[in-house]
Amino acid sequence: MANAQRSGLGSPPGAGPRTGLALGALWLLAGLLAIRQTAAVLRLPPERRLTDLERWIGPDGVLHVRGSLYDTDEFTGTPFAGLVLKPLTRAAEQSLGVVWALGTLLLVVALALVAARSLPGPVSRRTALLAAPAAIILAVLSLPVRNTFTLGQTSILPVLLVLLGCCLPRLAHGSGRGSGLLIGLAAALQPAVLLFALLLRLTGRRRAAVWTGVTFAACSAVALAALPDDSWTYWVHHVAGAGLGAAPDGLANQSLHGLLLRLGLHGPAELALYGVLAVTVAVLGLRRAARYALDGQPLLATAVTGCVAVAVSPTAWQHQLLWILLAVVGRVGRRRADRLVWPVLVVLVMTLTSAVLMPDNPVLQPIGRNAPLLAALFAACAVPFLTRDSPLWDRPEPTPVAEPRPGRFSWVPLVSFWKRPLSRPNVLLELMLIRIGYWVYSFIRAYAPDERALAEAHGRQIIGVEEFLHIDIEHGFNHFVSTVGWLTDSMNYYYGTFHFLVPVSLLAYLYVRRPGTYRWARTALSLATLMALVGFWLYPLAPPRLMPGRGFIDTANGPQDLDNPDFGALTELSNQYAAMPSLHIGWSLWCGVVIAAVAPKLWMRWLGMIYPLLTLSVIIGTANHYVLDAVGGAVVVASAFAIQYVLTGPGLRAPGGPPGPRSPAEPAVEDAAGPAAAPAPSKG
Repeated sequence: MANAQRSGLGSPPGAGPRTGLALGALWLLAGLLAIRQTAAVLRLPPERRLTDLERWIGPDGVLHVRGSLYDTDEFTGTPFAGLVLKPLTRAAEQSLGVVWALGTLLLVVALALVAARSLPGPVSRRTALLAAPAAIILAVLSLPVRNTFTLGQTSILPVLLVLLGCCLPRLAHGSGRGSGLLIGLAAALQPAVLLFALLLRLTGRRRAAVWTGVTFAACSAVALAALPDDSWTYWVHHVAGAGLGAAPDGLANQSLHGLLLRLGLHGPAELALYGVLAVTVAVLGLRRAARYALDGQPLLATAVTGCVAVAVSPTAWQHQLLWILLAVVGRVGRRRADRLVWPVLVVLVMTLTSAVLMPDNPVLQPIGRNAPLLAALFAACAVPFLTRDSPLWDRPEPTPVAEPRPGRFSWVPLVSFWKRPLSRPNVLLELMLIRIGYWVYSFIRAYAPDERALAEAHGRQIIGVEEFLHIDIEHGFNHFVSTVGWLTDSMNYYYGTFHFLVPVSLLAYLYVRRPGTYRWARTALSLATLMALVGFWLYPLAPPRLMPGRGFIDTANGPQDLDNPDFGALTELSNQYAAMPSLHIGWSLWCGVVIAAVAPKLWMRWLGMIYPLLTLSVIIGTANHYVLDAVGGAVVVASAFAIQYVLTGPGLRAPGGPPGPRSPAEPAVEDAAGPAAAPAPSKG
């Protein structure tokens, strides 16, 4: 028992029921995702299922060709891989890929279990229990695994073999033969894995390094004896497979060589620069990996070495990038609030496409397209992972928090255990989450149901209700605006600019000057936007300018052909039937409430409350929304603040006036929880 407590394997206080519930939920989610991924592959038609596998084993596949494996440049594996796969051809044909897909899934599960078991200690029992299903979920969701499932690739096997050879204690601390055999076999399937022999050498495991080289040489020699022409083609003509597969300058090649080619470098100059960069990354990365291996973090050392292999290999296709995901285990940051930045960044890069990660503009788009390579380079050379002897390893600087304040009702707050953080959240993490949140918002808004007939029927309903209530002012005001040139131009500019500029500017101000209020305001804005997305999906609504026969004037885009259900170029920008509720009003009302709460001057508060009224006049004058749309926008914002209040209690100072100006150096306790609150160290 004493040993278990010293190693951190004892059950932490209060870990029983909650841990069991979380563990069951994680395993259920992992199982559902695994089943879903397998079923998604098997539901595809034969010509789209396991396309790379079909190229190998199909009637005209590479492994059926009597000539060279590389006649078509479609087979990118080593000659040894082709030699191993040939006997599997008949079985794979008969199973139609089912056994192959299930086998790939088992490899993923095995890899995740080995990785979870290799976490650096001391690891609490709760963490150890939750790590395995969490690792399976991350692996199944990652782009390399999804790509491997779809293509029928074998790239998971080398990663698993290396993890077994480097991280299992019996093999890692044994004679070195077992580790060397496994890593050498992995290198025979993926030559870049030979870098792990250098890692073994740097960490004093010379015998394992020798066995790695011997095993790799033996496997390659067997392939050379069986397939001499193919071995010459692979190792000499194509320089270890560098000329096989897709174009090396394509985005699929996330290596330094591919990046330099995409930058326009070619010929001897590119090769020379690539060689210098590759040697530099290899030296820095392997030295760091050796340090972490000697520090008792074999999984992190394996991840760093794998990231080096990704960067320096001539070609690193998407299905070969699983090493980067393993780098999520590294601990970074002095503050507890910073600990999530690196794991979240890695998970986002390895699960989302470049279009999601970065907006489509000339400055940021290249970062998104090369995000896996950049993550590999940072992991290999730059990210300051903590060592286990660091005092910050398990005692990071705590986040100051305030106890929840009681509300007007005895049952508020419902989540009474939630302590309100008072410090600024990490800016990089905030920017990443804002970008992903905005992409989700844009995606749902664009793909919400946009049936024209239903949207126009809802439009007639809205107009009918407004006529009954005598608030149908849209038509008259829209025609008045359209007759005043300067007013039309001003409203069109206001509609397209202020909607984003004012909320973003206000969030930036709150982040710098009032971090406690920033968290409160940001959460309310997120809740309001989420509820608005539900409205877009459940109630598609044609705005006034797209209602046929009503005589509204589209002041921004000019007359529209309402007989054409695509409405020209407008449909390419966004869903034209996402009018209820109006987020122009919702976001502007949110701005008004926040400005009224934090502004030190009375005239500033009045200006903040005038802003949503100006926005109301603009959305009606440009025929983009109805009055009831504005009511819907106000409802979602009010509901967001109400939900936050009920769950976590009052977020600002008690009645008596908004807080005055404060320099960034002053404590932010009153800003978030009132003058009576005192900061306390965070326990989580």
